[in-house]
Amino acid sequence: MDKRKTLNTTALGIMSAGLLLAAGAAQAVPDQPKAWEKCAGVAQKGMNDCGSLDGSHGCAAQAKTDNSANEWVYVPQGTCKKLGGKVAKVKPAKGMEKS
Repeated sequence: MDKRKTLNTTALGIMSAGLLLAAGAAQAVPDQPKAWEKCAGVAQKGMNDCGSLDGSHGCAAQAKTDNSANEWVYVPQGTCKKLGGKVAKVKPAKGMEKS
């Protein structure tokens, strides 16, 4: 009898944990944007996404000042101007240029 009770308690615990995880996952992260844009002029010092627009460096996290016009971050499409930034042109990857 004790063995059956232990198995039932274990099964109930596993099911409860699964339900809690499923409920938490459903509310944990909102829907991700479908489109992004490069937003220049809103990146904080050391928080830029990639190389500067003027070519002064080629890596993320190298912005020397807040809100530099040459530093950018990706934001959901349509929010850059609301943040006070300017949408930067996206250069196509090598070999992906339009003919």
